[in-house]
Amino acid sequence: MRDWPLLRLGQSLRLGIAADGLALLRVGGWPKAGVEVLALQPVEAGAPDALAIGLRALLLEAAPRGWPLSVVLADELVRLWQVPPPAGAARISDLQAAAALRYQALFGTLPQDWRLSADWDAARPFLAAAVPESLLALLEGLARELRLPLVEVAPQFVAALNAWRRARRPGAWFGLVHGGVLSIAAYEGAALAAVRTAVIPAGADRDWLEAHVAREALRVGVGRPERLQLCGAAPGAWASSAGRLKFACTLLEDDSGSALPLHVRLARTGIVE
Repeated sequence: MRDWPLLRLGQSLRLGIAADGLALLRVGGWPKAGVEVLALQPVEAGAPDALAIGLRALLLEAAPRGWPLSVVLADELVRLWQVPPPAGAARISDLQAAAALRYQALFGTLPQDWRLSADWDAARPFLAAAVPESLLALLEGLARELRLPLVEVAPQFVAALNAWRRARRPGAWFGLVHGGVLSIAAYEGAALAAVRTAVIPAGADRDWLEAHVAREALRVGVGRPERLQLCGAAPGAWASSAGRLKFACTLLEDDSGSALPLHVRLARTGIVE
């Protein structure tokens, strides 16, 4: 492990984990905050123990001990779903049972080998996530061994949604573009109606986006949004322009970082500069 200067105020580590690669960043600092790429590590997707070997090698080589660590998981490693709260729910156990039952209905099995978390809400539908217990155990074990305080482990879409929560305007849907995939949180008023994911076809323009949003609104059974707010590598041509009246589209981030490696963009998700 490298020798590093003492942790400065506000500095931390951010680790992006995908099935085929890892990225470790240094973020924060004072008086001037910044983001620095410390290491990239390819991983042979699907190979036994490849992720564990890659994580250990990356953290041993590049992670300074004692620094707080936040982890962003690629959405293909987790499961996300929307949960309507049961009528009369009064305890967190009621909401946890509803999330488990909804998981079973969607994925055909009980979440025995997955750890569930959610934005628990007894009054309106909420977003739930499940992460493999084996992956969390690996991260927790490495963090203890290498003395890295583990602050947070979040799916990429959840990290993005949380980071831009205060920026979401009334009547707007929220979306993330990453790796050629568009993930959308559809809302009905202030309530989450569904999370939908689609592969973006080559050359997809604003007409494709408008047709896609209209189809998703029909599938979910809600009205088309007044506005779509997108973060990530969204094409600039998707932004609102004169003559477009079906719905407005706001790009929350510019695409100047599109030349960054994909796994660096994953790790950066949720950092609002």
